[in-house]
Amino acid sequence: MLIAVLSDIHGNCSALESVLSDIRINRKPDAVVLLGDLIDYGMRSNEAISIVKGIDIPVICNIWGNHENAILNEDYSRFSSSRGVESAKFTKSRLSAESIEYLNSIDGKSGKKEFTVDSKRFLAVHGSLRDNYWKSIYPYCGNGTDGDFAGYESYDFVLSGHSHYTHVFDRFYECDNPEYRNKKKVVFINPGSVGQPRNHNPNAQYALLDTRGTVSLIGVSYDVSYEQSLFTDDVDKFYKDRLTNGV
Repeated sequence: MLIAVLSDIHGNCSALESVLSDIRINRKPDAVVLLGDLIDYGMRSNEAISIVKGIDIPVICNIWGNHENAILNEDYSRFSSSRGVESAKFTKSRLSAESIEYLNSIDGKSGKKEFTVDSKRFLAVHGSLRDNYWKSIYPYCGNGTDGDFAGYESYDFVLSGHSHYTHVFDRFYECDNPEYRNKKKVVFINPGSVGQPRNHNPNAQYALLDTRGTVSLIGVSYDVSYEQSLFTDDVDKFYKDRLTNGV
């Protein structure tokens, strides 16, 4: 089974439409996974939700990110900057009743969800098991110690977002399985951000996963200048400017 994994759209409809076009025309996956943060930072949160609602490929997992959690619960205490709080409050003021209803209908409001495909166990989490919303998984977290990777050993694939940095790496856990030399492999995947990339690549980014184990990290170009032209002075220009270089 081929699965497209999208995260951190952040109200950027130009980026989202380019990703969905690439998925439909060139990739033809069987299913889509959404890892949260459909909204905020960008100017078109309502429109992004409408596009997501119209995806014509089965969406087998859809979870909240920290922005859905903060904005829907009106708890802005975890944002690291005043500009982030201002953006979130502006987004909340612009969300339509239909958008709020849709976000509240998502079954992954805890920021994580488990599911099984082709006998493979998946964990989708916006952040990490340390904090579903606000703490990211990194290949180097814990400086190689086991503590930050505890709790993932029962899964075959761990899909996470939040950091806006792409990664694919394997981690091997001890287990009682002589056939596999007493090792259990878990594949950790972060697709990067569709609408607010921060890995110095301004393209809209997502991942394509074959349940047999092949993972591709994909970036597609989109009309950055047009999306930037939609920004108003209601949010800090930082969120517009960063799209140029993906920072």
